[in-house]
Amino acid sequence: MDKPHRVILDRVAGYADEAAAYLRRRRMSRKPFARVHWAGGRSADFPPETEEGRALFIASARLIDVARE
Repeated sequence: MDKPHRVILDRVAGYADEAAAYLRRRRMSRKPFARVHWAGGRSADFPPETEEGRALFIASARLIDVARE
């Protein structure tokens, strides 16, 4: 018969393994995008493959470069 603390330890280890696997899957599936928010609460996402997304990524890269100077 298992000791009581080992049952709890196994359960916690199982949850930790599931959480680590979830984070790995999430990291692999994340793709860059630009999100724009307007006054009034409306927002939209623009992937870099679109014309608007490319323009937003270029503009944000320029802003980062200017901020570094």
